[in-house]
Amino acid sequence: MTFLEFLLLLFIAGICGSIGQAIAGYSGRGCVVSIVVGFIGALLGSWLSEQMGLPELFNVTIGGSAFPVIWSIIGSVVFVVIVGLFTKRR
Repeated sequence: MTFLEFLLLLFIAGICGSIGQAIAGYSGRGCVVSIVVGFIGALLGSWLSEQMGLPELFNVTIGGSAFPVIWSIIGSVVFVVIVGLFTKRR
């Protein structure tokens, strides 16, 4: 994976994380948090789809690796809601 492909992957993960945070009603803390939430959402969403036997809906292939966009957004929502349950609101 080249540096440009890595930056593109970070960009897509950040957008997926931001969308997931917006759907869950979370006020984001910045770009890095959105990227982390996007990657965690991709892992969680892919695992959930595999457990339920659902297909990958929209994958973006970057540098030979597939990134599940829809499942990343769904996983981000689930992750943000779970984190929100365990943290205090200000």
